[in-house]
Amino acid sequence: MIEFKNISKHYQLKGQTIRALDQINLEIPAGSIFGIIGYSGAGKSTLIRLINLLERPNEGQVIINQKDFTALDARSLRQERANIGMIFQHFNLLQTKTVAANIEMPLKLLGVSKVEREKRLNELLEFIDLKHKKDAFPDELSGGQKQRVGIARALANHPKILLCDEATSALDPQTTKSVLALLKKINQEQNITIVMVTHEMDVIETVCDYVAVMEQGKVIETGSTLEIFSQPQHPTTKNFIQTVLQQQLPVNILNNLENQNHNSIYCLQFLGKSAQETVVQAVIKKFDISLNILFANMTEINGTVIGQMFIQLLGNPEIIQQAIEFLEQNGVKVEHSGAQV
Repeated sequence: MIEFKNISKHYQLKGQTIRALDQINLEIPAGSIFGIIGYSGAGKSTLIRLINLLERPNEGQVIINQKDFTALDARSLRQERANIGMIFQHFNLLQTKTVAANIEMPLKLLGVSKVEREKRLNELLEFIDLKHKKDAFPDELSGGQKQRVGIARALANHPKILLCDEATSALDPQTTKSVLALLKKINQEQNITIVMVTHEMDVIETVCDYVAVMEQGKVIETGSTLEIFSQPQHPTTKNFIQTVLQQQLPVNILNNLENQNHNSIYCLQFLGKSAQETVVQAVIKKFDISLNILFANMTEINGTVIGQMFIQLLGNPEIIQQAIEFLEQNGVKVEHSGAQV
């Protein structure tokens, strides 16, 4: 487990104190994929760089597997860092070295024998499916191939933790998908704890087990990815969720519909079992109301389906209320569309 205890980090800039991190307390479960999301300047990259102490906190402790990294001497810290791999947004490959040389570099620095290096290199090239690019140079690779080489290099020394700082931000959507699938495979097959910094909520949705949302150097919300998607609390979290799940109708459409029939628009949220049942059809059959479906979408998070549907309900107010109660009794969350879910 990775623990941040009362972590603060500040810088001096033009005579002013900039608080990059402010009293962070956070736990990252071992073996999980943990996402850290926030807008630019939120402090997320600073936080991830504290894990291997590329940045040192001004206050607080970074504890990994019950060892206080902030208390280690230089030699002990170097030894512990060997268990932590890191991949970057812009790949950070050595342009004058081949794919093989880039991947082998950490092992060379650790004094691993040539025979062992060659063995590990072939394992990693097989794993990232780039054996045919062994002797190629970075300029001959696509963005996705460069990031795979970066991942292989980070895995060279059999790390227990893999840090990903905006690892997919420079990639196109299709390549991002393949890199995320590779990271998921690494986590599942090698039980490596992966910590991902991103500003893209669809990255969190695709691979993360847990997520922390940051704003102005603070963690404003944290929980399982399913909890955060299904019950976001903070306005910033809701804004991020909005990029993946349509949680509000466009204002002009909402206003037009509301002007015609006040308070007639509802947002339904389906979670798990309720997303797979024909509960809306049952409402239409059971109650004497008009139900118009305006918009619907669905996504899956860690095997659980979350669905969103905007509907217009017209009819007798008492019967509409009975229909809403029926939906809620069947596991559907119902809210007026004017309020975010």
